[in-house]
Amino acid sequence: MSDAPLLYKVYNNTACFTINREKQRNSISPEVMDLFGKYLDDAEKSEDVRVVHITGAGDRTFCSGADLGGSMMGNKGKSEGFSKYANLLKRITGFPKPTVARVNGYCLGGGMGLMLACDIVISRDDAKFGTPEVNVGLFPMMIGALIFRNVPRKKAMEMILLGEKLDAVQAVDMGLITRAVSYENLDGEIESILESLVLKSPIGMKIGKQAFYEMADMAFEDALDLLSKKLLELTSTEDAVEGITAFIEKRKPIFKGR
Repeated sequence: MSDAPLLYKVYNNTACFTINREKQRNSISPEVMDLFGKYLDDAEKSEDVRVVHITGAGDRTFCSGADLGGSMMGNKGKSEGFSKYANLLKRITGFPKPTVARVNGYCLGGGMGLMLACDIVISRDDAKFGTPEVNVGLFPMMIGALIFRNVPRKKAMEMILLGEKLDAVQAVDMGLITRAVSYENLDGEIESILESLVLKSPIGMKIGKQAFYEMADMAFEDALDLLSKKLLELTSTEDAVEGITAFIEKRKPIFKGR
């Protein structure tokens, strides 16, 4: 295996990102964020990529958050590092292709941000989650923007202020993750989801994701107006015509992303 801090591989129309810092509990370094930006650009431009998959190396940790002992927390690197992380969360959240997180162990601090930025999150049922920043005199600032868009306020504040770890059942109940499965079934569940996503219309999912992202904080009436326009745009695509035709002809559609 390469010693690069972030591995990137494309297979079966899927771009797989693996944080490759197992000895550092897959913590986030400036190098990891730089590579994420580069490879996300590659994945967006590639017609061969229809879905993005993010995970961590090994079987203990998805991502433990920022590398507190690294350059990111030094006086010179803090401002740049925090800005890079905020931009990475924006990039993943607004990515035009579906994103799936495979949580293979502990997911803490900044790792929660990476996970929550993804559209679908599948976790091992023995994984642990949390925002322990308060325990070292910090606070989950940028992550909070995503936490409060996924979790009810009281539950979010309890997790943030106590800094305690949650189990996968609690994470599902709170809305932090999509579902939790056994260690033995994790890869099979992920592959099933990825295989399903690559068969969907790329242009349909792109327009749909952009529409939902844009209307998230809009007033109700404005959101409906935007979604109406986006639906008109979507129904004008070749994929929409193919999908409807295939439905009428009782066959599987062949989507080309146009």
